[in-house]
Amino acid sequence: MARVCEVTGKKPLNGNKVSHSNIKTKRRFLPNLQTKRFYLTEEKRWITLKVSSEAIRTINKNGLLQVVKEMRAKGAKI
Repeated sequence: MARVCEVTGKKPLNGNKVSHSNIKTKRRFLPNLQTKRFYLTEEKRWITLKVSSEAIRTINKNGLLQVVKEMRAKGAKI
């Protein structure tokens, strides 16, 4: 499960690619993932997360410490 956001849990979806002539072939919709380093000031260390662009916005809005607490409550090792 390499293409999964560690914060939101977004993963690839399946769907159809539809051509101009309406021929449908299978394709995958991949999440917009980036490997990003964040600095946890409370623990004085860097953490590296594979996050989607939506998760980066969530971290900016709620704060990194709050997001990390929620992840640890779900059982993620950080």
